[in-house]
Amino acid sequence: METGIRVLLLTAALMALPGCASVRNWFHHRSEVRQAQAEAKEEAAQQDAQDAQQDADATPPRVVEPEVERRKIKVPKIRSSNVEIGLQYGFISIEDFGTQSTYGLNAAYHVTEDFFFLGEYGRAYAGRTSFETLGGNIQLLTSAERQFTYYDLSLGYNLLPGEAFIGRGIALTSAFYFLGGIGATKFAGDDRFTVNFGGGYRVLPADWLAIHIQVQDHVFRTDLLGVSKLTNNMEATIGTTVYF
Repeated sequence: METGIRVLLLTAALMALPGCASVRNWFHHRSEVRQAQAEAKEEAAQQDAQDAQQDADATPPRVVEPEVERRKIKVPKIRSSNVEIGLQYGFISIEDFGTQSTYGLNAAYHVTEDFFFLGEYGRAYAGRTSFETLGGNIQLLTSAERQFTYYDLSLGYNLLPGEAFIGRGIALTSAFYFLGGIGATKFAGDDRFTVNFGGGYRVLPADWLAIHIQVQDHVFRTDLLGVSKLTNNMEATIGTTVYF
């Protein structure tokens, strides 16, 4: 108990000394420093806000305020028409039998913008050879055997797609194309393997209608006149087709 009383008395004596006042003054000084720092931060924030407002006021106004209304855009609906069917008429030069009129059907399927498949069927009636004409009543073929019928399947390639202009205000889609394929020709009572090749020009007056000008050669081997040889049968046609 004496030790406790001594500690209490010593504490009271120390509090009465001038050094304790210095400790209280130190705590008071720290609180004043903290308050000054808070006031400085608040003043800096107010100054930054004033500077930003001045910069905004100093920005020059726009000369012309844009008031453009959005226009409505209508996306065109383009039909995907890949099948083409039509008729053709022209002339074919049957080797040794003269030039005769020909007619037929054709159908095409467009695989891409460049490549397409074309199937053709055509007929003609062969004339008389020079030997028959000079020989009088000599007939090499009967009337039924003179029927010249061909059918073939070709691969086409659009070489130069573009436009054809009529005057200043009309532009028609057009293209030059090449053809090459195989088929058969029924002539003189026999079916003969045939290779065909050629080209053409296509123009579209409307998106569903096309006009073709086409030239191609039908080549097959025959021994009708006693000698086996390759015959070239050139054909030129004009036709019209419809797209589906």
